[in-house]
Amino acid sequence: MTASYLLKRLLLMIYTLLVVSLLVFGITQLLPADAAVTLLGQNATPEALAAVRERLGLDAPAWLQYWHWLSQALQGNFGVSMRNGLEVGPTLLTALSRSLLLAVCALLLMLVIAIPLGIWAAVRRGKTADVLVSVISYIGISFPEFVTATLVLLLFADVWQILPATGYVPLSENFISGVQHLILPSITVALILVAHVSRMVRSEMVDVLHTDYIRAAWLKGLSRRRILWRHALRNGLLPTITIVALDVGYLLGGIVVVEEIFAIPGIGRELIVAVQARDLPTIQAGVMILAATYSVVNFLADLAYVVLDKRISYA
Repeated sequence: MTASYLLKRLLLMIYTLLVVSLLVFGITQLLPADAAVTLLGQNATPEALAAVRERLGLDAPAWLQYWHWLSQALQGNFGVSMRNGLEVGPTLLTALSRSLLLAVCALLLMLVIAIPLGIWAAVRRGKTADVLVSVISYIGISFPEFVTATLVLLLFADVWQILPATGYVPLSENFISGVQHLILPSITVALILVAHVSRMVRSEMVDVLHTDYIRAAWLKGLSRRRILWRHALRNGLLPTITIVALDVGYLLGGIVVVEEIFAIPGIGRELIVAVQARDLPTIQAGVMILAATYSVVNFLADLAYVVLDKRISYA
């Protein structure tokens, strides 16, 4: 991998985030909300509203407002929330850390389940195991998040009563309790992703197992374990990396339903509350943080491709 490729990818990330910032700022300007009215209420006098607009720079041209917002954001200053008066940056970063913790736990659980299931189905293609994995995958894909979350809650928290139903406890305060509160939402998100990823692993492994170099490995008398784990899996997992990278976008922004059901104060839930309250600084900062995180994850996925497949080179 050359330095020129890394530079191109970094420039592309910057360009993407710049475009996202323009879109986000433009869309929030079109929302039917007045920041001054949101802060002072419907009964505020015209003079008070005008003073607030002048203080916030809302009476300036749109391009000047955008430039001021972007320059402040580049310095880590995302403004103050119109909903609670707190600084947006620290609040969203704390919420992001909770969402990332849930996402990492769900991803690890998903990989532990999905990869062996996909390999098992590929090795036993056309047999009962393959059909069983396919049925499980279709069922998992067809269930929306709130249905899966409800079933998990009903089974583990209501019927068996072995885990807490909702709530969030920081690991730094009580590690055991924090882990217990993360198990059910992690299972919910993992089950949703397992259906998707296991099918991808199965499909790619079937293709790889029918390649010439795998046939040559069989003819050499290598063991099944060595062929699967050392030769086939390395190439079979390459497309899965892309799928997992794309799933990060869902994990960070799309698990708001899971966060809402399990009462986890993550960034998805924070954005929903901000939209309901017309909290423009929080909406703008939240979307930008998600976009930046998603861009970094995709960049890391490209790097993983190079590490796993030496045939790939970037000029």
